[in-house]
Amino acid sequence: MTDLPQISEAEFEVMKIVWKYAPINTNEITERLLKTTAWSPKTIQTLIKRLVTKGALTYEKQGRVFVYTPLVGRNEYVNQESSAFLKRFYNGNISAMLSSYLENHHLSEEEIAGLRAMLSDNTK
Repeated sequence: MTDLPQISEAEFEVMKIVWKYAPINTNEITERLLKTTAWSPKTIQTLIKRLVTKGALTYEKQGRVFVYTPLVGRNEYVNQESSAFLKRFYNGNISAMLSSYLENHHLSEEEIAGLRAMLSDNTK
């Protein structure tokens, strides 16, 4: 797997919008993010430019409007970040991560049943 660009938390918020609505123009991205953040339109434009520079987004100019599409898939990026998290904090040991989580959080019966079902399906 090739390394994907490093995306900051703020850039990830932009990417979530692009992943969900692509192709999407600058004004639409800005409009959606203004509903959920306190960022200025200029900040949003800067984040978009950074993502283009990093190779996470591409754009096409349509008249006077820039339309963006992702160059990085959501699942691919989330998988890379999940693996990096697991390696960084738990030496790649998922059992250690789950054990740590279970020690500090109460799972409902439904969550436990869901985990059992996933593990059962994975062993088949």
